[in-house]
Amino acid sequence: MLSKRIIPCLDVREGRTTKGIKFKNNIDIGDPVAMARHYYEAGADEIVFYDITASHEKRDIMIDVVRRVAETIFIPFSVGGGIRTVEDMRAVLLAGAEKVSVNSAAVRNPEIIAQGAKAFGSQCVVLGMDVKYVGKKDGIPSGYEIVINGGRTTMGIDALAWALQAQALGAGEICLNSIDADGTREGYELNLTRLISENVTVPVIASGGAGTPAHIAEVLTRGRADAALIASMVHYGTYTIAGIKSYLNARGISVRSNW
Repeated sequence: MLSKRIIPCLDVREGRTTKGIKFKNNIDIGDPVAMARHYYEAGADEIVFYDITASHEKRDIMIDVVRRVAETIFIPFSVGGGIRTVEDMRAVLLAGAEKVSVNSAAVRNPEIIAQGAKAFGSQCVVLGMDVKYVGKKDGIPSGYEIVINGGRTTMGIDALAWALQAQALGAGEICLNSIDADGTREGYELNLTRLISENVTVPVIASGGAGTPAHIAEVLTRGRADAALIASMVHYGTYTIAGIKSYLNARGISVRSNW
């Protein structure tokens, strides 16, 4: 069985790591370069960096921050936010990232997934999905709708249909974020995670809602996720990556013991 991955997420705005609840009321919590280094040394399997206002503000991602993070860690590093073209992808990869995450731009122009996969390989292209529960209705048979621009714009697109389309276009991984659970520390959206995980063949990273190691164990087992994105529970020092991995190992969940 492949080991499950524990992935700290750094949401960055104006060059600083920030954290909010359900994409609102963000507060400054630190320097992304120092935080990335700390999590790398603490045993993180990967790091995810999101420039959370780049798409909404229609500006390029902060390449200088990407480069400084890449210089200080030696584990896979995924970058998203403000990536609209293959040239943007190339710039991020040349700055030191191993993967690029496309979200809003891919919804507007799905061909960017195919173009990125052709240019750099599917393993470099991550589909970021921000999803909100709206109930089953016409056009949204799963009950989950795609939202873009940092949670600001609903799209009338069914989350499961979009995941399958993106996979067919060449996305090599899906980072699935529940807006309803984001930042609440009350647990991941298990129904959504299981729905996507059981219907695609690419790895799924669960995102949004982690508050305890038990929540992570749930989403990796009942939710069928391949990896868990974490933020608040480690950003505020409530838990450590080593402690989380020890908890999972004790419950028979295979994780990489790399500290």
